[in-house]
Amino acid sequence: MGLGYYMVKEVMREIGNKSREFYEFVLPPVDVVIQNDSLVVTIDMPGFDKKEIKLRIHGHILSINAKRETIDEGTIIWRQRPNTVDKKIRLPMRVKDEEDLGASAKYHDGVLTLTIPIKTGKNITVE
Repeated sequence: MGLGYYMVKEVMREIGNKSREFYEFVLPPVDVVIQNDSLVVTIDMPGFDKKEIKLRIHGHILSINAKRETIDEGTIIWRQRPNTVDKKIRLPMRVKDEEDLGASAKYHDGVLTLTIPIKTGKNITVE
């Protein structure tokens, strides 16, 4: 259990780090759906505290940022769950910075649901 064991252990640790970096890039999974007169964005973010999650809409980009602290107790064999989330999503509509969205966000059981009311256009009568 000398050099060979150490090398295998280091290779496995590096694979774990790279896979976590991959998951941090790809995750979290996001669904964007139009329901009634609202755009509903559902984001899976298990393990994060709602105080750690920051949402911002600028133009047509939704930014999702979150970071959690991990406590390393014991020997880590494998770690893939992301410690940080920094994701940008293009929304199907543009939001002016000065306008009040009336948006709401709820975080329950690791799922963040953001509801953004869609301002529908005005009907134009043809004469």
